[in-house]
Amino acid sequence: MSESKSDSNQILLEKLKQACDRLLFISESEYPWEVFLWEFAGDKPEINSDLIFKKTGKSANNKIEFIDIDSLFAIATLEQSWHGAAEKSTVNRYQNLVTLLKENLKDIKVARIGEIEIDIYILGKTSSNDVAGLFTKVIET
Repeated sequence: MSESKSDSNQILLEKLKQACDRLLFISESEYPWEVFLWEFAGDKPEINSDLIFKKTGKSANNKIEFIDIDSLFAIATLEQSWHGAAEKSTVNRYQNLVTLLKENLKDIKVARIGEIEIDIYILGKTSSNDVAGLFTKVIET
């Protein structure tokens, strides 16, 4: 018996929630990751600024910048010689998170919305052509 669209989305959301549990994104502050799903009835959405502004309710007047997922996580996934056990564990969790995203989402985009207090959305298409991903905030002054 095959999984329904809803089942496959729920399984993915649970995997993402587990991967992000108590995982903070470090900037000038620390914010948790939130998981989201945008469902589309039969449509095949294009992940672009129009879709992001529409679904997030953010004004299209906000600055938006797209970066790749490896750039976003470059520091978080790089183990350093000075890392202790806790830092190594966090690096490993981020490496696993990136792998999970890349294995389960197609057409991944990372959108940075705003200036100074920046909303970060990691978005990709699920196997059922919905859009799922992660959201957090960073502070950059």
